[in-house]
Order: sequence, then structure tokens, then C-alpha cells
Amino acid sequence: MTESTLLPPRILIQRPGSGDGIETSVHNLPKPLLREFRHVFQDEYLKRPEINVPIATAGEEMVLIAIPTNQRAREDLVAVGDHIEQEKDRLLNVFISFGREVSERIRGKGYWADFIDPCSGLPMMTPNCNKVYSEVDGMECLLNYKSYNAGFCKILTHPKWGSAVYPATIFAHCPISVAMEVIQSYDVIQQ
Repeated sequence: MTESTLLPPRILIQRPGSGDGIETSVHNLPKPLLREFRHVFQDEYLKRPEINVPIATAGEEMVLIAIPTNQRAREDLVAVGDHIEQEKDRLLNVFISFGREVSERIRGKGYWADFIDPCSGLPMMTPNCNKVYSEVDGMECLLNYKSYNAGFCKILTHPKWGSAVYPATIFAHCPISVAMEVIQSYDVIQQ
């Protein structure tokens, strides 16, 4: 955990019975990531969704929030082969479903939220953004996870799962209570 941690990592389940756990935490966006965030999103996060909902309630400050997620892969993702690509596709689909649902729930409350496509590093819901976000750098900053270089690729290592990990991030511009309410509404898998 880091100073920016609002809710420490926990394994959530999006759909009961699916068995697809997603390690999720909530963080204030720390200064080292703020530059990266602004590079990717520019000022797009200041635009609220076009819905008729009141903005932040009295006394609640709008803040930039990062919601890093990690999934435990069934395979070491550094390896190669069709079975590795199938596992990456499975993990991508789980994250896209979760990232879209979380973002839409926050947007439904009248705030900005988006998630990063782990394959391209590009935002999924905010148009006109073509700069790439580094998931590995984000996990290093937000969670103090380590990485190593393999050729031209940085490989994230999870403290429990090693390189059998699939990182992806959701961002929001909202009161902390809104992000916390959405994330805490999911069931937690007891470890």
C-alpha cells in the first residue's frame, strides 16, 4: 500500500458464481501519476456525462481517483503459445465487463469515469484520447508492485502471483464516497 491508498487491495467478484476474482483497490491519484493521467486524458475528465444528476453533495470534493485491478492468470503470461493468448483474451473480457460496469455506475451518478484497454493502453469511453497509459508503471506507483524488463517489455510481478497477473486500471473524477460506494458494493472473496 501507499500514501494514496483509500481502500486496500481485496479480491472482488463481479458476478456471483463466476469464479473470476479481480483484485481491486481505490487510490487518490498521486502526483507521480497525475502527469501521466493528464498526458492520456488531457482535460476530458472535466466534462461531465450528459445526464440530469446533481454534482457533488455539500462538503464533498471532486478528486481524481485510480482504481487499479489485477487478475490472477491461470498461466504465467510471460510464456508464449495459443493457450497463453486464450488466457489473455479471457482476462481481457473479464476486465472489460468489470471496467465498463464500474465506469457506467459512476457516470450514472453524474461523474466522469473511464477505463484503460489493457491491450492498447488507450481509454475506452473518452473520445479523442490517443495517448497510451502504462499499466505496469501505474501498478508500481499505486501498489509498490515490482517489475522487470524482458527485452522491450516491462513485466509486472505481483507479490503473490508473480508474472501470472493481468493489470488494468479504471479512473474517475468524483467524490471519494462515490467511488468507494461503487467498489464496496461488490462481494469480496475471503482469502
